Amino acid sequence: MNYEFHPAAEAEHLENVGYYELKRAGLGATYLTEFETTMKIICGFPSRFPIERKPDICRGKMKKFPFTILFREVSGIIQVLAVAHLRRRPSYWLGRL
Repeated sequence: MNYEFHPAAEAEHLENVGYYELKRAGLGATYLTEFETTMKIICGFPSRFPIERKPDICRGKMKKFPFTILFREVSGIIQVLAVAHLRRRPSYWLGRL
C-alpha cells in the first residue's frame, strides 16, 4: 500500500526535516528515515494502529522523535492528515478532514 500527504501535512513534515537539519547536520535525514520506517509499518498493517478519532482516523507514533502520524485509509491508499508533535496543539488537524 502507498501513502499520500494532505497538503498541510506535507508542509509540516518538510518543516520538521528542515528544523532538525538546522539543529544538527544529518538530524533531518535521521528524522526522515524514522518517518519512512514508520510509514512502511503503517502501510503494511494499517489496521493494527489505534483509532484516534472515529470512524477511521488512526495514529502511529514515531519512536525516536516526538511525533504522531495521523492517517486514514481511503481507496487503498494511506492518507497522512498530520505529522503532529506530541506536546503541541492537540486536534489542530481536525480541519483537514
